[in-house]
Amino acid sequence: MSDSDVRGGTGAEAKGTAGEVFRVFLKLGVTSFGGPIAHLGYFRDALVVRRKWLDEKAYADLVALCQFLPGPASSQVGFALGFLRAGPMGAAAAWAAFTLPSALLLFAFALFAGALDNPLGAGLLHGLKIVAVAVVAQAVWGMARSLCPDRERAGIALAALVLVTLAASAFAQIAAILSGALLGWWLCRDKVGEAGQTVAFGLSKRAGIICLSLFAFLLFGLPLAGQMTQGLAVFDTFYRAGALVFGGGHVVLPLLEAGVVEPGWVPQDAFLAGYGAAQAVPGPLFTFAAYLGAVLHMPPTGVAGAAIALVAIFLPGFLLLMGVAPFWDRFRQFDAARAAMMGTNAAVVGILAAALYDPLWTTAILAPADFALAAVGFLLLTVWKAPPWVVVVLCALAGMALAVF
Repeated sequence: MSDSDVRGGTGAEAKGTAGEVFRVFLKLGVTSFGGPIAHLGYFRDALVVRRKWLDEKAYADLVALCQFLPGPASSQVGFALGFLRAGPMGAAAAWAAFTLPSALLLFAFALFAGALDNPLGAGLLHGLKIVAVAVVAQAVWGMARSLCPDRERAGIALAALVLVTLAASAFAQIAAILSGALLGWWLCRDKVGEAGQTVAFGLSKRAGIICLSLFAFLLFGLPLAGQMTQGLAVFDTFYRAGALVFGGGHVVLPLLEAGVVEPGWVPQDAFLAGYGAAQAVPGPLFTFAAYLGAVLHMPPTGVAGAAIALVAIFLPGFLLLMGVAPFWDRFRQFDAARAAMMGTNAAVVGILAAALYDPLWTTAILAPADFALAAVGFLLLTVWKAPPWVVVVLCALAGMALAVF
Protein backbone atom coordinates (compact mmCIF):
# COMPACT_ATOMS: atom_id res chain seq x y z
CA MET A 1 0.00 0.00 0.00
CA SER A 2 1.73 3.18 -1.15
CA ASP A 3 1.93 6.47 0.72
CA SER A 4 -0.40 7.98 -1.89
CA ASP A 5 -2.97 5.33 -1.00
CA VAL A 6 -2.73 6.09 2.70
CA ARG A 7 -2.87 9.84 2.16
CA GLY A 8 -5.03 9.87 -0.92
CA GLY A 9 -8.39 11.48 -1.31
CA THR A 10 -8.19 14.60 0.83
CA GLY A 11 -4.50 15.36 1.08
CA ALA A 12 -4.68 15.18 4.86
CA GLU A 13 -1.31 15.56 6.59
CA ALA A 14 -0.14 14.24 9.96
CA LYS A 15 0.14 16.98 12.58
CA GLY A 16 2.31 15.24 15.17
CA THR A 17 4.76 12.40 15.73
CA ALA A 18 4.40 8.76 16.70
CA GLY A 19 6.44 9.46 19.85
CA GLU A 20 4.00 12.16 20.93
CA VAL A 21 1.05 9.84 20.30
CA PHE A 22 2.72 7.03 22.27
CA ARG A 23 3.33 9.25 25.31
CA VAL A 24 -0.25 10.53 25.37
CA PHE A 25 -1.83 7.10 24.96
CA LEU A 26 0.51 5.42 27.44
CA LYS A 27 -0.83 7.75 30.12
CA LEU A 28 -4.37 6.90 29.02
CA GLY A 29 -3.50 3.19 28.99
CA VAL A 30 -2.51 3.16 32.66
CA THR A 31 -5.34 5.40 33.91
CA SER A 32 -8.41 4.55 31.77
CA PHE A 33 -10.57 2.43 34.05
CA GLY A 34 -14.29 1.90 33.57
CA GLY A 35 -14.83 0.22 30.19
CA PRO A 36 -15.27 1.48 26.61
CA ILE A 37 -17.77 4.26 27.31
CA ALA A 38 -15.50 5.70 29.98
CA HIS A 39 -12.53 5.39 27.59
CA LEU A 40 -14.33 7.55 25.05
CA GLY A 41 -14.79 10.17 27.74
CA TYR A 42 -11.09 10.06 28.63
CA PHE A 43 -10.15 10.44 24.94
CA ARG A 44 -12.46 13.42 24.53
CA ASP A 45 -11.07 15.18 27.58
CA ALA A 46 -7.41 14.53 26.74
CA LEU A 47 -7.42 14.97 22.96
CA VAL A 48 -10.43 17.14 22.04
CA VAL A 49 -10.82 19.46 25.04
CA ARG A 50 -7.22 19.83 26.24
CA ARG A 51 -4.96 19.11 23.26
CA LYS A 52 -7.44 20.02 20.49
CA TRP A 53 -6.25 17.34 18.08
CA LEU A 54 -9.72 17.57 16.47
CA ASP A 55 -13.01 19.34 17.15
CA GLU A 56 -16.15 18.04 18.86
CA LYS A 57 -18.05 17.36 15.62
CA ALA A 58 -15.19 15.40 14.10
CA TYR A 59 -14.78 13.38 17.31
CA ALA A 60 -18.50 12.59 17.44
CA ASP A 61 -18.40 11.35 13.85
CA LEU A 62 -15.33 9.23 14.59
CA VAL A 63 -17.11 7.62 17.55
CA ALA A 64 -20.18 6.97 15.39
CA LEU A 65 -18.04 5.20 12.77
CA CYS A 66 -16.34 2.96 15.33
CA GLN A 67 -19.59 2.09 17.08
CA PHE A 68 -21.09 1.13 13.72
CA LEU A 69 -18.33 -1.43 13.04
CA PRO A 70 -17.57 -4.75 14.73
CA GLY A 71 -14.62 -4.68 17.08
CA PRO A 72 -13.51 -2.85 20.24
CA ALA A 73 -14.99 0.61 19.74
CA SER A 74 -12.74 2.50 22.16
CA SER A 75 -9.56 0.90 20.79
CA GLN A 76 -10.71 1.65 17.24
CA VAL A 77 -11.28 5.30 18.20
CA GLY A 78 -7.81 5.43 19.76
CA PHE A 79 -6.26 3.80 16.69
CA ALA A 80 -8.03 6.32 14.43
CA LEU A 81 -6.96 9.26 16.59
CA GLY A 82 -3.36 8.11 16.36
CA PHE A 83 -3.72 7.74 12.58
CA LEU A 84 -5.18 11.23 12.20
CA ARG A 85 -2.39 12.70 14.33
CA ALA A 86 0.68 10.90 12.98
CA GLY A 87 -0.29 8.55 10.16
CA PRO A 88 0.14 4.74 10.24
CA MET A 89 2.99 4.89 12.78
CA GLY A 90 0.83 7.07 15.02
CA ALA A 91 -1.97 4.51 14.79
CA ALA A 92 0.39 1.70 15.79
CA ALA A 93 1.80 3.81 18.64
CA ALA A 94 -1.70 4.60 19.96
CA TRP A 95 -2.70 0.93 19.94
CA ALA A 96 0.49 -0.30 21.58
CA ALA A 97 0.53 2.35 24.31
CA PHE A 98 -3.17 1.98 25.17
CA THR A 99 -3.17 -1.84 25.06
CA LEU A 100 0.11 -3.06 26.54
CA PRO A 101 -0.37 -1.95 30.19
CA SER A 102 -3.50 -4.05 30.70
CA ALA A 103 -2.18 -6.88 28.52
CA LEU A 104 0.98 -7.15 30.63
CA LEU A 105 -1.01 -7.09 33.88
CA LEU A 106 -3.28 -9.89 32.68
CA PHE A 107 -0.30 -11.89 31.42
CA ALA A 108 1.25 -11.58 34.89
CA PHE A 109 -2.04 -12.80 36.41
CA ALA A 110 -1.89 -15.83 34.11
CA LEU A 111 1.66 -16.61 35.24
CA PHE A 112 0.83 -16.51 38.94
CA ALA A 113 -2.66 -18.05 38.81
CA GLY A 114 -1.14 -21.45 39.68
CA ALA A 115 -0.10 -20.10 43.08
CA LEU A 116 -3.79 -19.82 43.97
CA ASP A 117 -4.25 -23.60 44.34
CA ASN A 118 -5.37 -23.43 47.98
CA PRO A 119 -8.62 -22.55 49.82
CA LEU A 120 -7.91 -18.82 49.90
CA GLY A 121 -6.89 -18.87 46.24
CA ALA A 122 -10.03 -20.81 45.32
CA GLY A 123 -12.11 -18.24 47.18
CA LEU A 124 -10.35 -15.42 45.35
CA LEU A 125 -11.01 -17.02 41.97
CA HIS A 126 -14.65 -17.64 42.87
CA GLY A 127 -15.00 -14.00 43.89
CA LEU A 128 -13.66 -12.99 40.47
CA LYS A 129 -16.29 -15.16 38.80
CA ILE A 130 -18.99 -13.37 40.81
CA VAL A 131 -17.52 -10.03 39.69
CA ALA A 132 -18.02 -11.16 36.10
CA VAL A 133 -21.73 -11.78 36.80
CA ALA A 134 -22.16 -8.28 38.25
CA VAL A 135 -20.23 -6.57 35.45
CA VAL A 136 -22.04 -8.35 32.61
CA ALA A 137 -25.40 -7.76 34.30
CA GLN A 138 -24.55 -4.05 34.39
CA ALA A 139 -23.57 -4.17 30.69
CA VAL A 140 -26.83 -5.92 29.73
CA TRP A 141 -28.86 -3.42 31.73
CA GLY A 142 -27.14 -0.37 30.25
CA MET A 143 -27.11 -1.68 26.68
CA ALA A 144 -30.77 -2.72 26.85
CA ARG A 145 -31.81 0.76 27.95
CA SER A 146 -29.92 2.48 25.13
CA LEU A 147 -30.14 -0.07 22.30
CA CYS A 148 -33.60 -1.60 22.91
CA PRO A 149 -35.83 1.37 23.81
CA ASP A 150 -38.90 0.20 21.84
CA ARG A 151 -40.92 -2.97 21.24
CA GLU A 152 -39.30 -3.80 17.91
CA ARG A 153 -35.74 -3.80 19.19
CA ALA A 154 -36.72 -5.45 22.47
CA GLY A 155 -38.31 -8.21 20.41
CA ILE A 156 -35.14 -8.63 18.34
CA ALA A 157 -33.09 -8.90 21.54
CA LEU A 158 -35.48 -11.49 22.96
CA ALA A 159 -35.37 -13.55 19.77
CA ALA A 160 -31.56 -13.52 19.85
CA LEU A 161 -31.55 -14.55 23.52
CA VAL A 162 -33.85 -17.51 22.84
CA LEU A 163 -31.88 -18.63 19.78
CA VAL A 164 -28.48 -18.49 21.49
CA THR A 165 -29.75 -20.08 24.72
CA LEU A 166 -31.42 -23.03 22.99
CA ALA A 167 -28.72 -23.57 20.36
CA ALA A 168 -25.55 -22.69 22.25
CA SER A 169 -22.80 -22.41 19.64
CA ALA A 170 -20.77 -19.86 17.73
CA PHE A 171 -22.97 -20.51 14.69
CA ALA A 172 -26.08 -19.58 16.68
CA GLN A 173 -24.44 -16.28 17.66
CA ILE A 174 -23.61 -15.48 14.04
CA ALA A 175 -27.16 -16.40 13.01
CA ALA A 176 -28.55 -14.12 15.73
CA ILE A 177 -26.46 -11.18 14.48
CA LEU A 178 -27.47 -11.72 10.84
CA SER A 179 -31.13 -12.15 11.80
CA GLY A 180 -30.94 -8.98 13.88
CA ALA A 181 -29.63 -7.05 10.87
CA LEU A 182 -32.47 -8.32 8.64
CA LEU A 183 -35.13 -7.61 11.26
CA GLY A 184 -33.68 -4.16 11.90
CA TRP A 185 -33.73 -3.38 8.17
CA TRP A 186 -37.40 -4.45 8.08
CA LEU A 187 -38.69 -2.98 11.35
CA CYS A 188 -36.48 0.03 12.22
CA ARG A 189 -36.23 2.16 9.06
CA ASP A 190 -38.70 4.71 10.44
CA LYS A 191 -36.56 5.16 13.57
CA VAL A 192 -33.25 6.32 12.08
CA GLY A 193 -32.21 9.93 12.60
CA GLU A 194 -30.08 12.31 10.62
CA ALA A 195 -26.49 11.41 9.80
CA GLY A 196 -24.02 13.69 11.57
CA GLN A 197 -20.79 15.42 10.61
CA THR A 198 -17.88 13.67 8.91
CA VAL A 199 -14.14 13.33 9.53
CA ALA A 200 -11.60 12.88 6.72
CA PHE A 201 -8.93 10.19 7.15
CA GLY A 202 -7.17 10.95 3.90
CA LEU A 203 -7.42 7.28 2.84
CA SER A 204 -8.01 6.45 -0.81
CA LYS A 205 -10.77 4.07 -1.88
CA ARG A 206 -8.10 1.72 -3.22
CA ALA A 207 -6.51 1.52 0.23
CA GLY A 208 -9.92 0.86 1.75
CA ILE A 209 -10.64 -1.96 -0.69
CA ILE A 210 -7.26 -3.55 0.09
CA CYS A 211 -8.03 -3.50 3.83
CA LEU A 212 -11.54 -4.92 3.34
CA SER A 213 -10.20 -7.64 1.04
CA LEU A 214 -7.57 -8.62 3.60
CA PHE A 215 -10.21 -8.69 6.34
CA ALA A 216 -12.43 -11.03 4.29
CA PHE A 217 -9.50 -13.21 3.16
CA LEU A 218 -8.44 -13.81 6.76
CA LEU A 219 -11.99 -14.33 8.01
CA PHE A 220 -12.74 -17.06 5.45
CA GLY A 221 -9.22 -18.37 4.86
CA LEU A 222 -8.02 -18.83 8.44
CA PRO A 223 -10.48 -21.65 9.27
CA LEU A 224 -8.88 -23.69 6.47
CA ALA A 225 -5.34 -22.69 7.40
CA GLY A 226 -6.09 -23.49 11.04
CA GLN A 227 -6.33 -27.17 10.15
CA MET A 228 -2.63 -27.12 9.25
CA THR A 229 -1.06 -25.83 12.49
CA GLN A 230 -2.25 -25.18 16.04
CA GLY A 231 -0.85 -21.64 15.96
CA LEU A 232 -3.04 -20.73 12.99
CA ALA A 233 -6.03 -22.36 14.70
CA VAL A 234 -5.49 -20.12 17.73
CA PHE A 235 -5.08 -17.05 15.50
CA ASP A 236 -8.31 -17.99 13.68
CA THR A 237 -10.29 -18.34 16.92
CA PHE A 238 -9.30 -14.93 18.26
CA TYR A 239 -9.52 -13.23 14.85
CA ARG A 240 -13.08 -14.53 14.39
CA ALA A 241 -14.06 -13.31 17.86
CA GLY A 242 -12.71 -9.83 17.09
CA ALA A 243 -14.43 -9.78 13.71
CA LEU A 244 -17.91 -10.61 15.03
CA VAL A 245 -18.12 -8.47 18.17
CA PHE A 246 -20.82 -5.82 17.88
CA GLY A 247 -21.74 -3.54 20.74
CA GLY A 248 -18.69 -3.34 22.99
CA GLY A 249 -16.03 -5.34 24.75
CA HIS A 250 -18.27 -7.43 27.00
CA VAL A 251 -19.92 -9.05 23.96
CA VAL A 252 -16.63 -10.83 23.22
CA LEU A 253 -17.28 -13.05 26.25
CA PRO A 254 -19.67 -15.57 24.59
CA LEU A 255 -17.58 -15.66 21.40
CA LEU A 256 -14.36 -16.41 23.26
CA GLU A 257 -16.09 -18.90 25.54
CA ALA A 258 -17.29 -20.80 22.47
CA GLY A 259 -13.83 -20.55 20.90
CA VAL A 260 -11.55 -21.63 23.76
CA VAL A 261 -13.66 -23.32 26.45
CA GLU A 262 -15.86 -25.58 24.32
CA PRO A 263 -12.89 -27.24 22.53
CA GLY A 264 -11.10 -27.68 25.86
CA TRP A 265 -8.28 -25.21 25.26
CA VAL A 266 -8.96 -23.30 28.51
CA PRO A 267 -10.89 -24.65 31.55
CA GLN A 268 -14.08 -22.76 32.25
CA ASP A 269 -13.00 -21.89 35.81
CA ALA A 270 -9.77 -20.32 34.52
CA PHE A 271 -11.71 -18.52 31.77
CA LEU A 272 -14.15 -16.87 34.19
CA ALA A 273 -11.46 -16.03 36.75
CA GLY A 274 -9.45 -14.27 34.04
CA TYR A 275 -12.52 -12.38 32.86
CA GLY A 276 -13.11 -11.19 36.41
CA ALA A 277 -9.49 -10.09 36.72
CA ALA A 278 -9.82 -8.17 33.45
CA GLN A 279 -12.32 -5.88 35.17
CA ALA A 280 -9.64 -4.68 37.59
CA VAL A 281 -7.14 -3.40 35.02
CA PRO A 282 -7.24 -0.21 32.93
CA GLY A 283 -7.43 -0.16 29.16
CA PRO A 284 -9.49 -2.24 26.70
CA LEU A 285 -11.29 -5.40 27.78
CA PHE A 286 -10.03 -7.14 24.64
CA THR A 287 -6.68 -7.58 26.41
CA PHE A 288 -8.41 -10.51 28.11
CA ALA A 289 -7.13 -12.32 25.01
CA ALA A 290 -3.56 -12.00 26.29
CA TYR A 291 -4.52 -13.90 29.45
CA LEU A 292 -6.29 -16.62 27.47
CA GLY A 293 -3.39 -17.04 25.07
CA ALA A 294 -1.01 -17.42 28.01
CA VAL A 295 -3.06 -20.17 29.74
CA LEU A 296 -3.88 -22.32 26.70
CA HIS A 297 -3.50 -26.02 27.48
CA MET A 298 -1.59 -26.68 24.25
CA PRO A 299 1.04 -24.76 22.27
CA PRO A 300 1.34 -21.94 21.52
CA THR A 301 1.07 -20.83 25.12
CA GLY A 302 2.89 -18.42 27.40
CA VAL A 303 4.35 -15.35 25.70
CA ALA A 304 3.79 -16.70 22.18
CA GLY A 305 0.16 -17.59 22.84
CA ALA A 306 -0.52 -14.22 24.47
CA ALA A 307 1.04 -12.31 21.55
CA ILE A 308 -0.84 -14.31 18.90
CA ALA A 309 -4.18 -13.94 20.69
CA LEU A 310 -3.68 -10.23 21.34
CA VAL A 311 -2.79 -9.33 17.74
CA ALA A 312 -5.47 -11.59 16.28
CA ILE A 313 -8.37 -10.19 18.30
CA PHE A 314 -7.59 -6.54 17.51
CA LEU A 315 -6.60 -6.95 13.85
CA PRO A 316 -10.06 -7.37 12.24
CA GLY A 317 -11.47 -4.24 13.89
CA PHE A 318 -8.58 -2.16 12.61
CA LEU A 319 -8.79 -3.59 9.08
CA LEU A 320 -12.52 -2.83 8.99
CA LEU A 321 -11.98 0.70 10.28
CA MET A 322 -9.39 1.50 7.62
CA GLY A 323 -11.46 -0.30 4.97
CA VAL A 324 -14.75 1.47 5.64
CA ALA A 325 -13.32 4.94 6.37
CA PRO A 326 -13.08 6.08 2.70
CA PHE A 327 -16.72 5.06 2.08
CA TRP A 328 -18.23 5.99 5.45
CA ASP A 329 -19.75 9.36 4.63
CA ARG A 330 -21.62 7.97 1.64
CA PHE A 331 -22.66 4.68 3.25
CA ARG A 332 -24.23 6.19 6.36
CA GLN A 333 -26.61 8.30 4.29
CA PHE A 334 -28.64 5.15 3.59
CA ASP A 335 -31.45 4.69 6.10
CA ALA A 336 -31.53 0.94 5.42
CA ALA A 337 -27.90 0.54 6.52
CA ARG A 338 -28.43 2.41 9.77
CA ALA A 339 -31.66 0.48 10.42
CA ALA A 340 -29.83 -2.82 9.95
CA MET A 341 -27.23 -1.73 12.50
CA MET A 342 -29.98 -0.88 14.98
CA GLY A 343 -31.23 -4.44 14.65
CA THR A 344 -27.72 -5.84 14.98
CA ASN A 345 -27.12 -3.88 18.17
CA ALA A 346 -30.41 -5.14 19.62
CA ALA A 347 -29.44 -8.74 18.81
CA VAL A 348 -26.13 -8.18 20.60
CA VAL A 349 -28.04 -7.34 23.79
CA GLY A 350 -29.81 -10.69 23.57
CA ILE A 351 -26.54 -12.56 22.97
CA LEU A 352 -24.92 -10.93 25.99
CA ALA A 353 -27.99 -11.65 28.13
CA ALA A 354 -27.73 -15.32 27.16
CA ALA A 355 -24.05 -15.31 28.22
CA LEU A 356 -25.08 -13.79 31.56
CA TYR A 357 -27.05 -16.99 32.20
CA ASP A 358 -24.61 -19.50 30.70
CA PRO A 359 -21.71 -19.70 31.42
CA LEU A 360 -21.62 -16.89 34.01
CA TRP A 361 -24.61 -17.50 36.27
CA THR A 362 -24.55 -21.29 36.06
CA THR A 363 -20.86 -21.39 37.00
CA ALA A 364 -20.49 -18.59 39.54
CA ILE A 365 -23.77 -18.51 41.48
CA LEU A 366 -23.67 -21.74 43.48
CA ALA A 367 -25.14 -20.64 46.82
CA PRO A 368 -27.38 -17.91 48.29
CA ALA A 369 -24.30 -16.00 49.47
CA ASP A 370 -23.00 -15.91 45.90
CA PHE A 371 -26.25 -14.40 44.69
CA ALA A 372 -26.19 -11.80 47.46
CA LEU A 373 -22.60 -10.85 46.64
CA ALA A 374 -23.38 -10.53 42.92
CA ALA A 375 -26.38 -8.32 43.75
CA VAL A 376 -24.20 -6.07 45.92
CA GLY A 377 -21.66 -5.78 43.09
CA PHE A 378 -24.38 -4.98 40.56
CA LEU A 379 -25.87 -2.22 42.74
CA LEU A 380 -22.43 -0.76 43.47
CA LEU A 381 -21.82 -0.49 39.73
CA THR A 382 -25.25 0.76 38.63
CA VAL A 383 -26.58 2.82 41.55
CA TRP A 384 -23.52 4.01 43.44
CA LYS A 385 -21.37 4.22 40.25
CA ALA A 386 -18.40 2.59 41.97
CA PRO A 387 -15.30 2.08 39.80
CA PRO A 388 -15.10 -1.52 38.52
CA TRP A 389 -11.73 -2.12 40.20
CA VAL A 390 -13.28 -1.30 43.59
CA VAL A 391 -16.02 -3.88 43.00
CA VAL A 392 -13.38 -6.42 41.91
CA VAL A 393 -11.40 -5.94 45.13
CA LEU A 394 -14.49 -6.15 47.35
CA CYS A 395 -15.86 -9.28 45.67
CA ALA A 396 -12.45 -10.97 45.67
CA LEU A 397 -12.03 -10.34 49.40
CA ALA A 398 -15.59 -11.49 50.05
CA GLY A 399 -14.96 -14.66 48.04
CA MET A 400 -11.89 -15.39 50.19
CA ALA A 401 -13.90 -14.77 53.37
CA LEU A 402 -16.67 -17.11 52.22
CA ALA A 403 -14.09 -19.82 51.48
CA VAL A 404 -12.67 -19.58 55.01
CA PHE A 405 -15.85 -19.11 57.01
